[in-house]
Amino acid sequence: MHKTLSIRWSLIQAVGIVHSHPASRCKGAVLWPWQAACSWRKGLSTTNQVKDATAASESGSGSGSVSELSQDALLRDFAKIPVERIRNFSIIAHVDHGKSTLADRLLELTGAISKNAGQHQVLDSLQVERERGITVKAQTASIYYKYKDELYLLNLIDTPGHVDFSNEVSRSLAACDGVILLVDACHGVQAQTVANYHLAKQRNLTVVPVLNKIDIKHANPEQVCHDLQLLFGIDPAEVLKVSAKLGTGVAQVLERVIELIPAPTVDRKSAFRALIFDSWFDKYRGALNLIYVLNGQLEQGQDIQSLATKKSYPVKSISVLRPVECSVASLSAGQVGLIACNMRNSKESIIGDTIHLKNQSASAAGSYQPQQPLVFAGVFPVDQSKHVALRSAIEKMVLNDSAVTVKVDSSPALGQGWRLGFLGLLHMEVFCQRLEQEHGAEPIITAPSVTYRLVLGNPKMIRQQGTDTMDISNAALFPDPSSIREYYEPLVMGTIITPTDYVGQIIGLCVERRGLQQSSVNIDEARILMKYVLPLSEIILDFHDRLKSISSGYASFSYEDNGYHLTHLVRLDIHLNGRPVDELCRIVHSSKATGVARHMVHKLKDLIPKQMVQIAIQACVGSKVLARETIKAYRKDVTAKLYGGDVTRRMKLLRQQSEGKKKMRLFANIRVPHETFINVLKR
Repeated sequence: MHKTLSIRWSLIQAVGIVHSHPASRCKGAVLWPWQAACSWRKGLSTTNQVKDATAASESGSGSGSVSELSQDALLRDFAKIPVERIRNFSIIAHVDHGKSTLADRLLELTGAISKNAGQHQVLDSLQVERERGITVKAQTASIYYKYKDELYLLNLIDTPGHVDFSNEVSRSLAACDGVILLVDACHGVQAQTVANYHLAKQRNLTVVPVLNKIDIKHANPEQVCHDLQLLFGIDPAEVLKVSAKLGTGVAQVLERVIELIPAPTVDRKSAFRALIFDSWFDKYRGALNLIYVLNGQLEQGQDIQSLATKKSYPVKSISVLRPVECSVASLSAGQVGLIACNMRNSKESIIGDTIHLKNQSASAAGSYQPQQPLVFAGVFPVDQSKHVALRSAIEKMVLNDSAVTVKVDSSPALGQGWRLGFLGLLHMEVFCQRLEQEHGAEPIITAPSVTYRLVLGNPKMIRQQGTDTMDISNAALFPDPSSIREYYEPLVMGTIITPTDYVGQIIGLCVERRGLQQSSVNIDEARILMKYVLPLSEIILDFHDRLKSISSGYASFSYEDNGYHLTHLVRLDIHLNGRPVDELCRIVHSSKATGVARHMVHKLKDLIPKQMVQIAIQACVGSKVLARETIKAYRKDVTAKLYGGDVTRRMKLLRQQSEGKKKMRLFANIRVPHETFINVLKR
């Protein structure tokens, strides 16, 4: 039997059936006889094609894709591709304008994936992306395209469209020389279209305007082209009109990319230097870094050094994404590739860092500034025994999402945890969903908070602290008001750009959030720019979402730190039958105390279960009660056994029950389940 199998395998090898099949990409899979027969019917000879792959790729005429075998052979000489035939570009657009669908058509057109792959949005590989139908992570694919008898290497980066993931866009543009600005022919220019266009222009990138969804009945390409000319000065004649869904006009997009976007400005003769613009964690290889090579060449086995941490690492493997990972021997300047070099966590793999060869000097590749987080929340394990596992999961996630900031935090009710900063509520939800799906974690997410600053007036406390100022975010540590001389809260200078139709509603929102208007300037006839000083505590939860909601998504909001300003804060305490519960107290502004107090007692009334004694829930500031709710006690029907007789017997039983309840209330402990604390504290 073994001898028969050996003979059959020898025959298969003899006829050249074993080679790299598209289904497995660059991993040397077995091509079965019926698949090989199909290849032969198309006039392909495996032996001859591998032998003359490079010649075949350059000897053809016109434009089009490169065969799979030719592409595999070209990988062996990947680093030798001339710089002038490399194009690095991103696809940028508003949400749901068709970026991932266009990326699919480009991959099909260049032969990177088959047309009948049975999978849409190939670059949206995360489970959360497929469930929500949005792009969360920028994804890279290196593809070949033949244009005017020249073979080009195109490095495509598909970026997210939602504002919460704009950090992915700005990070991806650091490795690009141009962008495809994709606009929906039905909905026209949207808020993120404007933001992404200006982001590309700030980096002096070439913009290729493309109008998508022209096949839809309600498309209005003429009006959208007019808007592009009015807003960005783009000539309507330069706008390509395509349907990414049907593939109409997609070939012209690649040709326009090759014609307009310049080749990378790099130097292959100087010492190696590269920019890390993305990273993620692999459980077998550690941190994988996606790099853009600026100078020189990198080969497997060389030692590289981080400019930020000064640590050195051996290069274990080099690969490119097509879109699956394929190994190459080296990378040259102008190319994008993936390296594994024994980095273990986000403290070693820093987005925006420059790497160079060990014992060689190098300058920083560029100034990449991650965006400031808008939403802050506490993340705690369900059980403290899972603290180490959750910490490991967060470290791996932060490696993949550098926009998240992490600080150690603690809670009297929930124990040790972390305070994380996000770019928005959707960003926070996606991050926590990925923690659960990809790492099996079960995090508790608390309501957001900020750090306040107190100026102390008590000499004893000043001596204990060593200073007269105290930064505090945990309300349980809030000192007695008599020991505090002044309260300060963080403010931000917010900039809002909005169409004039929504000005009234936006002003109302800012006033509701204790904002003070600083200036108002008309940009043009349709848009206005307003500046507001806003408390950070008022915008970290849902200000950005409310702004987008009332402005139909057209208003944009950004902010910068405006320091700490004098304010009036109070500690809101929760009392259960007169006993304070430190785990439920919080710091609020004095003007918001009553509203927050009513919300808290109503929520606790629904969450705390009935017990043998009556429970009075009170929200207090000092000795003043701002809100109260009462949970009635369990009450046994002691008169159920009576079926007549004198009424005094009935009254006697009720009186005995009432006295028993009073006696029980003197020494009874109110049991508040752990789940109640979680439900009150979490978002």
